[in-house]
Amino acid sequence: MAEVWGRVVALQAGFCSVVPEGWQASAMPGGRLLCTRRSRLDHAGLTVCVGDRVRLEAIDPVAGRAAVAAVAPRATLLQRPPVANVSCVVVVASLAEPSLDAAQLSRFLLSAEACGAAVELVLSKADLAGVEERHDWHERLRGWGYAPHAVSSRSGEGLPTLAAALARPGGIAVLCGPSGAGKSSLLNALCPSLTLRVAPVSGRLRRGRHTTRHVELFALAGGALLADTPGFNRPELPAEAEALAWLYPELRARLAAGPCRFRNCRHLGDPGCMAGTDWPRFPDYRQCREALERGGAVEPGRPRAPGPISRRAREG
Repeated sequence: MAEVWGRVVALQAGFCSVVPEGWQASAMPGGRLLCTRRSRLDHAGLTVCVGDRVRLEAIDPVAGRAAVAAVAPRATLLQRPPVANVSCVVVVASLAEPSLDAAQLSRFLLSAEACGAAVELVLSKADLAGVEERHDWHERLRGWGYAPHAVSSRSGEGLPTLAAALARPGGIAVLCGPSGAGKSSLLNALCPSLTLRVAPVSGRLRRGRHTTRHVELFALAGGALLADTPGFNRPELPAEAEALAWLYPELRARLAAGPCRFRNCRHLGDPGCMAGTDWPRFPDYRQCREALERGGAVEPGRPRAPGPISRRAREG
């Protein structure tokens, strides 16, 4: 019997929801198989993540059940939340309700860049921001090396262009960003058949509420998959200080012009450094770099105290 492989589209209560490759959705209840994991995966220290390509055994299409027997090597792994084989990370930040926090956004972009996949930046709730404010943010973010998509789930502005950018057959795109940024509303707009729960930002503090509780992949037009993820407000820095510079597109562009004088250059205004200090996010880079070198953490936007995420992951 030929091997059957499928894609993990959700994890809940210890079970994996898997869509088998080449099967008609009508061949099983709900178009998915509810799968357990073989104990040998646990014994080998292998985890199963949303986005993993897995080999199935003991398939019962009538009952909609199967078992995950093996996990294929991963191309990329987004660490928080864990999603495998991501081809594009879509960082979503709202222009209003709650207002955009530059330091927090920068930290989310660093986490996205560390995955090793393409990064798209979306400015949601564009209909709630003024023309001048939108222009100022676009110009600022272009200086960071990004061409942001201004979208409105309410009016539909920018949605066709964003959908076209995500329409990569077989690709997996992940929406990430702070709570209240409008990720679930955006996913509902991109996939009209969905009715994901959304909630307004909370009261006086204008902070987002968590409406997404787990990661799940949904089908987009063109064969792509898109994941909504639980919102969180403190993305992590990469583990190694040496990797930090390559997570800033504007810094990468400067370093591509030629090597620094010293191989171990920290890009903090060192002699012979090709980066210089006159780029927009240099203060943020310095803050993060020095925090990593101290072996501590620093919150976005906080004064410095005195003085990664893997690009490729073969196994879980």
